[in-house]
Amino acid sequence: MRSKSFVLFIPTALLALGLVCAAVGCRSEPVRDTQASVERGEYLVSIMACDDCHSPKAFLNGVPVPDMKRRLSGHPMDSPVPAIPAGALGQDKWAFLGNAHMTAWAGPWGISFAANLTPHKDGLGLWTEEQFVDSLKTGTHLGVGRPVLPPMPWPAYKNMSDGDFKAIFAFLKTLPPVANVVPQPISPELAQHEPR
Repeated sequence: MRSKSFVLFIPTALLALGLVCAAVGCRSEPVRDTQASVERGEYLVSIMACDDCHSPKAFLNGVPVPDMKRRLSGHPMDSPVPAIPAGALGQDKWAFLGNAHMTAWAGPWGISFAANLTPHKDGLGLWTEEQFVDSLKTGTHLGVGRPVLPPMPWPAYKNMSDGDFKAIFAFLKTLPPVANVVPQPISPELAQHEPR
């Protein structure tokens, strides 16, 4: 028969271990696995050309390149949207138009804006991993809301593995948070009016 002190020792030891983990940040998976996931996410973001639409541009010799100070922060909230030239869009005309930052796109769907993917509350800061995955799998905002509009190629991305989605989300959470409230999409009817 065990002594009472031994029986009391086990719960006390587990409590102490829990307090130590809380203080130093014990993880359920090794740190190297988390780092590997972040590195995988960074790789995927680079080959999937996410910066092309989600990063505002700096211009080097007139050539747009991602502005790494605002990397993946979406359409700049202080950037006006140019007017759509009358008759520019149509079956035998342009299918879509983009602004100089390549963060705003006009087409038959109206005007869409690249989302802020940084971990700021204006971007993905309040999103869960599940909402992020659901959004890209279903083509709906937060996995349940309005449709994700062109040119976002979610129909191709929806076929990625959950591990790849989670790796991308893990990488995005490591970005510097950028305060940038991206405008809501503009309907086709309103898109033909004055510049924003």
